[in-house]
Amino acid sequence: MDEPLGAGPTRHASDRGRYGQLSRERVLASALELVDREGLGALSMRRLGGELGVEAMALYRYASSKDALLDGLVEALHLELEERLAAEPGGPAADAAPAWRSGLHRVARTMYDVCLTHPQAVPLLATRMLAVPLARRPAAVLRHHERVLALLAEAGFDEADASAAFRAFTAWLLGYVSVELQPMVDNPEESDPAFRLGLHRIPPQALPRLRRTAPALAERGGAEGLTAGLDALLDRFTAHDRTAR
Repeated sequence: MDEPLGAGPTRHASDRGRYGQLSRERVLASALELVDREGLGALSMRRLGGELGVEAMALYRYASSKDALLDGLVEALHLELEERLAAEPGGPAADAAPAWRSGLHRVARTMYDVCLTHPQAVPLLATRMLAVPLARRPAAVLRHHERVLALLAEAGFDEADASAAFRAFTAWLLGYVSVELQPMVDNPEESDPAFRLGLHRIPPQALPRLRRTAPALAERGGAEGLTAGLDALLDRFTAHDRTAR
């Protein structure tokens, strides 16, 4: 892992690479492209500098350490979320759902799409949030938090209920995506579904239910499953609100 710099680089390193003058956006985009292609293990300042055609030292102007670069990838995912939401403004709901609930569906589905586009970076949505205090998270992440809380406020939740619903929304979204992206295929060269999944490796006597259910588990639940589960959570909170009244 690259060593973070303390007081800054000891010598000037040019940040004009093969794409011209660097910018934070260009650095983060290239880092995300590298992770998409080769996984998080391939990311280092030296390797990213090679991708951009600059010395690794030049990158510390845009990310002060490896951790800062990882936080930048989380930022890049949330910036893509914002871009997708802006590109497809929400219109009238196709069903009778309240606007706030349709808004939460839209945020969840869009983040789901972002995660499926960049599956190698998805673990950072959990690991970096475990390491970074709220106020130090990237601005795009904080705007995402604010967006969800605003929709919950629109629903009429007070701060206590909004806080609980926010936690449930976040946990369901990240948990659902994590399960969707779990590897299931044992041998992609196999055409037979049982051997493709490696069911012969699972003892039928000891784990009969898991063995029988594995083919269904290998199928993604999709955005429909995501929003169905989200509705179940939201129904719990709205039912509690009606009871309280």
